[in-house]
Amino acid sequence: MSTFTNYLRSLMLTIIFSFVTPFVFIGGVLLFLSVGGYVPLLQELAEVCATSILNFLSVFGSGSILNGILVISLTCGFVGGLFDTYVYYRYQILRLDS
Repeated sequence: MSTFTNYLRSLMLTIIFSFVTPFVFIGGVLLFLSVGGYVPLLQELAEVCATSILNFLSVFGSGSILNGILVISLTCGFVGGLFDTYVYYRYQILRLDS
């Protein structure tokens, strides 16, 4: 039974971290671009890049930036959960073979 609880703990942590990672990454990029906008030579480049990222997110969110980040995060969480399940399955197979 402890193997199953270890699997569930690993699965939940993987899903949570996979869900939070796009928020942190996109937030960090937008923060870097907003700070870079204060540099006179980088102001236009930072504005164009930030606008492009926000337009990209609004495409995934049907016009809403927050929904776009949420869709991307949910997808990453789902894929992370699938990957963790695959790793658990492979671990069980390799453990039985050796």
